[in-house]
Amino acid sequence: MEKYIHKVNYYETDKMGITHHSNYVRWMEEARIDFLDKIGCGYKKMEDDGIVSPVVKIECEYKTPTTFDDKVEIEVFIKEFKGVRLVLSYKMTNAKTGETVLTAESIHCFLDKSGKPIILKKTFPEIDKKLKEMIV
Repeated sequence: MEKYIHKVNYYETDKMGITHHSNYVRWMEEARIDFLDKIGCGYKKMEDDGIVSPVVKIECEYKTPTTFDDKVEIEVFIKEFKGVRLVLSYKMTNAKTGETVLTAESIHCFLDKSGKPIILKKTFPEIDKKLKEMIV
Protein backbone atom coordinates (compact mmCIF):
# COMPACT_ATOMS: atom_id res chain seq x y z
CA MET A 1 0.00 0.00 0.00
CA GLU A 2 1.11 3.55 -0.72
CA LYS A 3 2.86 5.26 2.20
CA TYR A 4 1.43 8.39 3.74
CA ILE A 5 3.83 11.35 3.46
CA HIS A 6 3.97 14.16 6.01
CA LYS A 7 6.20 17.19 5.50
CA VAL A 8 7.38 18.62 8.82
CA ASN A 9 6.02 22.14 9.30
CA TYR A 10 8.00 24.87 11.01
CA TYR A 11 5.38 25.20 13.78
CA GLU A 12 5.82 21.51 14.63
CA THR A 13 9.39 22.11 15.80
CA ASP A 14 10.60 23.30 19.19
CA LYS A 15 13.15 25.95 20.16
CA MET A 16 15.96 23.51 19.31
CA GLY A 17 14.62 22.99 15.78
CA ILE A 18 13.56 19.40 16.48
CA THR A 19 10.03 18.14 15.86
CA HIS A 20 8.13 18.18 19.15
CA HIS A 21 7.28 14.65 20.27
CA SER A 22 3.51 15.32 20.46
CA ASN A 23 3.29 15.82 16.71
CA TYR A 24 4.09 12.20 15.91
CA VAL A 25 0.78 11.13 17.47
CA ARG A 26 -1.02 13.59 15.19
CA TRP A 27 0.80 12.17 12.19
CA MET A 28 -0.23 8.69 13.26
CA GLU A 29 -3.84 9.87 13.16
CA GLU A 30 -3.39 11.43 9.71
CA ALA A 31 -1.85 8.22 8.40
CA ARG A 32 -4.47 6.02 10.10
CA ILE A 33 -7.34 8.01 8.56
CA ASP A 34 -5.66 7.84 5.15
CA PHE A 35 -5.03 4.08 5.50
CA LEU A 36 -8.61 3.30 6.55
CA ASP A 37 -9.98 5.44 3.70
CA LYS A 38 -7.81 3.55 1.20
CA ILE A 39 -9.05 0.15 2.38
CA GLY A 40 -12.70 1.27 2.32
CA CYS A 41 -13.21 1.55 6.09
CA GLY A 42 -12.84 5.29 6.55
CA TYR A 43 -13.79 7.10 9.74
CA LYS A 44 -16.42 9.19 7.94
CA LYS A 45 -18.12 6.08 6.58
CA MET A 46 -17.98 4.34 9.95
CA GLU A 47 -19.35 7.37 11.78
CA ASP A 48 -22.14 7.69 9.21
CA ASP A 49 -22.93 4.02 9.95
CA GLY A 50 -23.05 4.74 13.70
CA ILE A 51 -19.60 3.40 14.65
CA VAL A 52 -17.01 5.30 16.67
CA SER A 53 -13.49 4.02 17.18
CA PRO A 54 -11.66 5.78 20.00
CA VAL A 55 -7.99 5.34 20.77
CA VAL A 56 -7.56 3.23 23.90
CA LYS A 57 -3.76 3.16 24.07
CA ILE A 58 -0.71 4.49 22.23
CA GLU A 59 2.91 3.40 22.52
CA CYS A 60 5.73 5.17 20.68
CA GLU A 61 9.43 4.54 20.39
CA TYR A 62 11.29 7.56 19.09
CA LYS A 63 14.36 6.55 17.09
CA THR A 64 15.72 9.52 15.13
CA PRO A 65 14.59 13.16 15.31
CA THR A 66 13.12 15.08 12.41
CA THR A 67 13.41 18.78 11.63
CA PHE A 68 11.60 21.41 9.60
CA ASP A 69 11.03 20.47 5.97
CA ASP A 70 11.83 16.76 6.41
CA LYS A 71 9.47 14.42 4.62
CA VAL A 72 8.33 11.53 6.76
CA GLU A 73 6.96 8.36 5.15
CA ILE A 74 4.42 6.64 7.36
CA GLU A 75 3.38 3.03 6.93
CA VAL A 76 0.34 1.69 8.76
CA PHE A 77 -0.34 -2.00 9.30
CA ILE A 78 -3.11 -3.92 11.00
CA LYS A 79 -1.30 -6.01 13.57
CA GLU A 80 -4.31 -7.55 15.28
CA PHE A 81 -8.08 -7.50 14.96
CA LYS A 82 -10.45 -9.81 16.78
CA GLY A 83 -13.79 -8.10 16.27
CA VAL A 84 -13.82 -5.46 19.01
CA ARG A 85 -10.18 -4.43 19.43
CA LEU A 86 -7.98 -3.17 16.59
CA VAL A 87 -4.20 -2.89 16.96
CA LEU A 88 -2.38 -0.80 14.36
CA SER A 89 1.38 -0.53 13.99
CA TYR A 90 3.22 2.39 12.45
CA LYS A 91 6.66 2.85 10.99
CA MET A 92 7.87 6.35 10.20
CA THR A 93 10.93 6.79 8.01
CA ASN A 94 12.83 9.91 6.96
CA ALA A 95 12.28 9.93 3.19
CA LYS A 96 15.68 11.52 2.51
CA THR A 97 17.92 9.44 4.78
CA GLY A 98 15.92 6.21 5.04
CA GLU A 99 16.39 6.25 8.81
CA THR A 100 13.59 4.98 11.02
CA VAL A 101 12.12 7.94 12.87
CA LEU A 102 9.54 6.20 15.03
CA THR A 103 7.81 2.89 15.56
CA ALA A 104 4.47 2.85 17.33
CA GLU A 105 1.21 1.07 18.02
CA SER A 106 -2.27 2.35 18.65
CA ILE A 107 -5.12 0.30 20.07
CA HIS A 108 -8.73 1.10 19.24
CA CYS A 109 -12.13 -0.31 20.10
CA PHE A 110 -15.44 -0.07 18.30
CA LEU A 111 -18.48 1.47 19.96
CA ASP A 112 -21.96 2.46 18.91
CA LYS A 113 -22.92 6.11 19.29
CA SER A 114 -24.22 5.47 22.81
CA GLY A 115 -20.75 4.27 23.83
CA LYS A 116 -21.50 0.54 24.04
CA PRO A 117 -18.96 -1.90 22.55
CA ILE A 118 -19.99 -3.54 19.31
CA ILE A 119 -18.74 -6.64 17.56
CA LEU A 120 -18.24 -5.73 13.93
CA LYS A 121 -18.74 -9.31 12.69
CA LYS A 122 -22.35 -9.16 13.89
CA THR A 123 -23.24 -5.56 13.11
CA PHE A 124 -20.98 -4.65 10.18
CA PRO A 125 -19.65 -7.87 8.64
CA GLU A 126 -18.21 -6.12 5.57
CA ILE A 127 -15.94 -3.94 7.74
CA ASP A 128 -15.00 -6.94 9.89
CA LYS A 129 -14.02 -8.91 6.79
CA LYS A 130 -11.95 -6.09 5.30
CA LEU A 131 -10.02 -5.47 8.53
CA LYS A 132 -9.27 -9.19 8.93
CA GLU A 133 -8.02 -9.38 5.33
CA MET A 134 -5.50 -6.62 6.04
CA ILE A 135 -3.81 -8.22 9.08
CA VAL A 136 -0.08 -8.51 8.53
